[in-house]
Amino acid sequence: MRQVVTLQKCLIANRGEIAVRVIRACRELSIRSVAVYSAVDANARHVQLADEAYLLGPAPAAESYLNAEKLIAVAQVAGCDCVHPGYGFLSENADFAAAVTAAGLTWVGPSAESMRAMGSKTSARALMQQAGVPVVPGFQAEEADDNAFVTAAEQIGYPVLVKAAGGGGGKGMRVVQTADDLPEALASARREAAKAFGDARVFLERYIEQAHHIEIQVLADAHGKTVHLFERECSSQRRHQKIIEESPSPMLDDETRAQMGAAAVAAAKAVGYVNAGTVEFIVTVTGEFYFLEMNTRLQVEHPVTEMVTGLDLVKLQFGIAAGEALPFVQADLRQRGHALECRLYAEDPANGFLPAVGKLLRFVPPDAPGVRVDAGVQSGDEISIHYDPMIAKIIVQDVDRAAALRRMQNALAQTVVLGVTTNLAFLQALLAHPAFAAGEVDTRFVDAHVAELLGEAPLPDIALIAAAVGDFLGGQHAARPTVTGGQADGDSYSPWGVTDTFRLGER
Repeated sequence: MRQVVTLQKCLIANRGEIAVRVIRACRELSIRSVAVYSAVDANARHVQLADEAYLLGPAPAAESYLNAEKLIAVAQVAGCDCVHPGYGFLSENADFAAAVTAAGLTWVGPSAESMRAMGSKTSARALMQQAGVPVVPGFQAEEADDNAFVTAAEQIGYPVLVKAAGGGGGKGMRVVQTADDLPEALASARREAAKAFGDARVFLERYIEQAHHIEIQVLADAHGKTVHLFERECSSQRRHQKIIEESPSPMLDDETRAQMGAAAVAAAKAVGYVNAGTVEFIVTVTGEFYFLEMNTRLQVEHPVTEMVTGLDLVKLQFGIAAGEALPFVQADLRQRGHALECRLYAEDPANGFLPAVGKLLRFVPPDAPGVRVDAGVQSGDEISIHYDPMIAKIIVQDVDRAAALRRMQNALAQTVVLGVTTNLAFLQALLAHPAFAAGEVDTRFVDAHVAELLGEAPLPDIALIAAAVGDFLGGQHAARPTVTGGQADGDSYSPWGVTDTFRLGER
């Protein structure tokens, strides 16, 4: 049984909104926070909020946020006793976790051994089969030529999915419809996997069409207690990247929810998992579910779970890392109402969703009851080419799904972003689609309806835009410029003799 220790100072090995999120948890726990930053992040919000901040190096992540030696050196110089990795960057790097522990620091996450066990998709599949967790029918072999894959694909049945063994996020993944297409899909998937993960191994799974992507949040302490915190529906995706998440899932009944929760707990126990993690499943339209992978870290969409359970996952992470027992058992946990999360990105949906860079002239997030905004940027910040272009996560909670959907639509309508192009209108269009309202969006929906979703969408609240433009042009003036409604290219008029034109999303 692990001895309970008092954590006093934490290095946050990350940036952006997740670093801000961890800093807030540190404050509530009276843990001093130490931020790190690259040269382009010197004035970033997480740097301003932390108790201390240290420069890592130039903008490229390989020379800053991905430099494990520098991160550990900063932790030691700053007198930290623990490291929280956030998500992304080195959060699922078992070698980094092991190095942190070897340096005498507490790792706020699962052990390196658990991370390695789940880091390889092929070994994770084998472990899940041994633990009795259902996996998608497939084929994996450490040493196999293309002929073996062709034979296996015929037995599995087309379409099949070629997947990278060493990573996820849609990289090294190919849907194959016929045997003629398989050799080229294997070759291209291996090339992409080797570049992205340094591991060219691939495996096959049956491609389940009209599937739902559902993940189960788990928590485990060092005292043998493992619980699940119910599910998040993540089927609103584009090219395997999540856009909107919600809980509860509109497609699950109580029996399936309980079965999936039990399977997730079994998966975590199979690798001796301790701390927060997420077990991902693919679910067919008839309700069969299969293990996909386990994310051995905090998830981007963890606020959805926090909103429906009333728990603070980051504070619980620190408690588990300190050796504390979870203060509840499975029977204590309930889902309350319904929560949704939208990811607001600086990207251009009309131009292939390419990231948009530039100065964030004005950012006015929604501010209303039942609305939470997790953001790592603020007005005046630069959206850099070097990192993920997320502006904010907008999360809402209400008594049921219909009410939560209305609250999210209102929240997005109140959101104003000037200076960079965003996916705000795209999010509004997706939420307004009848299929989404009916809870009938599967993992293929967004890609299949992109052209339709890029059509007309509601504009943000004109009064908020006018206020934002007024603040930008000179908040000290009593008069405010006006912004015409009904036009995506509305003109702003300045009563003090300055005329400027604003486009929603750019200037």
